[in-house]
Amino acid sequence: MKKMSVQITAFAATFMLVPAIALAQFGGVNEFFSNITNFINNILIPLVFAIALLVFLYGVFKYFILGGGDPENRKEGTQLMLYSVIGFVLMVSIFGIVNLIANGLGFSDDQDIQSIPNAPTTNN
Repeated sequence: MKKMSVQITAFAATFMLVPAIALAQFGGVNEFFSNITNFINNILIPLVFAIALLVFLYGVFKYFILGGGDPENRKEGTQLMLYSVIGFVLMVSIFGIVNLIANGLGFSDDQDIQSIPNAPTTNN
């Protein structure tokens, strides 16, 4: 049964890649990867950041307010806060990796990253 599910998954993955391969003949691969990068950067990462923030705030609530006298609630609150911080770190890493790959392969035309603000200087 497990072997059959692996075969079905492999077939489905191959079937889903056929449109991307067909786009390669027409020069649409750049647009395809640009759309994937934009989806990850503009929708997926902010959504996961929002969920991680809510989990962190719930962990703080559970640790400080609900866990005043109950060590079990304090432990659960600590675990929720730890998991959300791990989620933050993973999302920043994924954001960096996706942009590094997209910019390195030339699939991104985003120029905003290069305009890093400088510290103000005084003219004497």
